[in-house]
Amino acid sequence: MEAWVYPLKLLRDFRLQFRTEGRVLPAETLARTLITRPESSTIVYAGDTFSVRETFFVPVNEPGAVISLEVETEFPLEIEGRFLRDFQLEWPAALGGTYSSWDRDQRAFYLGEETRKFAAFVGSPTATEARGEFQTNYSESAVNSFRLGVTSKGKDTKLIVVAASLDGRPQAETTYKKLATGYADLLRASAEYYRKYLNDTVSVELPDAQIQQAYDWSRVSMLQGIVNNPFLGTGLVAGYRTSGESQRPGFAWFFGRDSLWTSLALNAAGDFATTRTALQFVSKYQREDGKMPHEIAQGASFVPWFKDFPYGYASADATPLYIIAMNDYVTESGDVAFAKEKWDSVWKAYQFLRSTYDEQGFPKNFGVGHGWVEGGPLLPIKSEFYQSGLGAEALRALSNLARLTGKDAVATEFAQAFEKQASKINDAFWLADKQRFAFALGTDGKPVDEPSVLATVPMWFGLPDQKNASAMITQLAGADHQTDWGMRIISDRSPKFSGGGYHYGSVWPLFTGWASVGEYRYHRPQPAYANLRANALLALDGSPGHVTEVLSGDYYQPLSTSSPHQIWSAAMVVSPLLRGMFGLSIDAGARTLTFAPHPPADWTRFSIENLRVGENKLQLNFTKTAEGISLEAARTAGTGESIIEFRPSISLRATVQKVELNGKPLAFRVEASDEDQHVVVRFPVSEGRTLLRIFISNDFAVTATAVLPSLGSVSSGVRILSETWSASHDQLTLDASGSAGAQYELKVWNAAQIERVEGAELKKKPDGSVLALQIPSGGSESYAHAKIAIHFSTVREKAKRR
Repeated sequence: MEAWVYPLKLLRDFRLQFRTEGRVLPAETLARTLITRPESSTIVYAGDTFSVRETFFVPVNEPGAVISLEVETEFPLEIEGRFLRDFQLEWPAALGGTYSSWDRDQRAFYLGEETRKFAAFVGSPTATEARGEFQTNYSESAVNSFRLGVTSKGKDTKLIVVAASLDGRPQAETTYKKLATGYADLLRASAEYYRKYLNDTVSVELPDAQIQQAYDWSRVSMLQGIVNNPFLGTGLVAGYRTSGESQRPGFAWFFGRDSLWTSLALNAAGDFATTRTALQFVSKYQREDGKMPHEIAQGASFVPWFKDFPYGYASADATPLYIIAMNDYVTESGDVAFAKEKWDSVWKAYQFLRSTYDEQGFPKNFGVGHGWVEGGPLLPIKSEFYQSGLGAEALRALSNLARLTGKDAVATEFAQAFEKQASKINDAFWLADKQRFAFALGTDGKPVDEPSVLATVPMWFGLPDQKNASAMITQLAGADHQTDWGMRIISDRSPKFSGGGYHYGSVWPLFTGWASVGEYRYHRPQPAYANLRANALLALDGSPGHVTEVLSGDYYQPLSTSSPHQIWSAAMVVSPLLRGMFGLSIDAGARTLTFAPHPPADWTRFSIENLRVGENKLQLNFTKTAEGISLEAARTAGTGESIIEFRPSISLRATVQKVELNGKPLAFRVEASDEDQHVVVRFPVSEGRTLLRIFISNDFAVTATAVLPSLGSVSSGVRILSETWSASHDQLTLDASGSAGAQYELKVWNAAQIERVEGAELKKKPDGSVLALQIPSGGSESYAHAKIAIHFSTVREKAKRR
């Protein structure tokens, strides 16, 4: 463990020793259980005759921490705490001479420096036998330690307190005393803080307990990315990891594009306040020419960070993302006043973006700043498809912001510019002979044929046309791109691939989230659900409640340098669920909620609460039966009317018989794609509860449920690569792939209408029907394909339609 009060690193290598029965036992050898809560984490240690529960707690608004030690022992036991002092500013800043001494009155080590501006205490109300670091001509020790007093027998509680100040010793001493005496109250207040946050933002009740738990934890993880640095302000950091002997803690400093991608998830979850804070912080450090910041170290105020270091404005994608994120926030929250306040900033960002255009109007990476890829064999290039997609979406975002702020002429101009640009990027990056999008345009202006998950970012915003996007998704759904734990950046068949390559082979939950949202947008729920569930399961594995930064592209394990708590990785559990599977979007100004769900085959009911539509809050209860779909909607807070546009997905085989709102007929339409149909209805919600019923016959669905492999293993799960219906919709062909020779089960909805199946066996189970699939064995590939043809009864279909 190490302790920070930003921008100060106080100590590292903190550990406990248990002294009992004439032995000294290192605590880490006796760790048995880890319990993680939003407000604290507890390690349970157990020896032969004692147990100790060590709880790490950081209050929400105090510059310090408390470690509570609950002891239960048969024999006298004493705990010793040991640590190494750092007391340095975060990289790249540094303090001059620093020192430590034992303060008898506070029973704590005092950490100080020559200017007496920065100060800290590390100790305990019961501390005894302190031993400090020392250095002489003959020997030295860097260890500081103290004991907490003997527990003779039975139960006891000890505290270790860490506190710091950026404004002198008296303030540090005040905080230290407050933490020591107010620990219990502060712990209760922090628990209530997180409980209230979960209750006030969008909450869900799902049939999949793992996804629900991961979603709740991911909301907490994103909130924990908010850091207040007294010298810089309050913003979102990128992630948390120990720094060891350095002063560079993983990614625990401020990042532009990280916070902007995270803001889209915060908006979806209804946490507009945190998004506004993040946008305010990023805009504060906008460069004079309009370029948005990439990295701002916690120690940036102590060095010429933006002048002498290359990281401040290193990325090109933060600038269009800022415009996109601003529009998303204003549209979803209705905070038009903020748009007016920030219009000049947004306009400057666009001016910089426009200055980077090449002759085709695509924003450049080469010589301007990196797009997604920062280094490695995928470079050099001129402009990524990812970056060009963001550039086009920024035009649409700017058009909407102009409309909302009363600049109608600008709005019209940029709406037209967006349409032209979206068409141009489809043409420039599409490789018709390969049926996929190029990774980038090379320095020679020609497409770089390297299929990449980065293509799903333009899909997130609906930029590619349906046919091209679907063809690309089919390729990305293959086992060479999609692992059981998420999406590789490029195919493992590429000569440029390496499973440990940070930007040329590894798996980022960020990529996986991009893919899931894009796949849902283009009506491809099979790979989308696999990606959503992979990210969700990552939140329940590894560091409990957190989603890691990056994993190997070869084996299920985080990279050795990965930050175990990465903020935008947590966001990529939230966005794929709310924006992806549920298809939720809000136009606060129009008081309209769009709800376009693609639920898995076995999800027959779920609910969503605290959906903020302007001043109102809505609750939705979704139910599916063989006879159709019901949606119960209620306004739980606010006044006035909200409009719901409900667009549930049904199969191409299904027939909509009628729609009723509170028992009365309601007009509807059906929109069909090559993949599915969506029933489209609009209705108002005001006081009381509103019940919508869509009567459907012959709906059908199949779902593969993804699971994580054992740690260190390779992928072995099944994938449904594509679904193809016959013209008469009486046959559905599934192209599946799985581990050669393996058996799988696919869940089936409404199996009674199946007449026969080729390539799999239909089985009835207590919890529903499944397709038992046997993947062929043999061949040199670890993954093999299988076709499943499902034939339906045309007689039953006609009877139902009558």
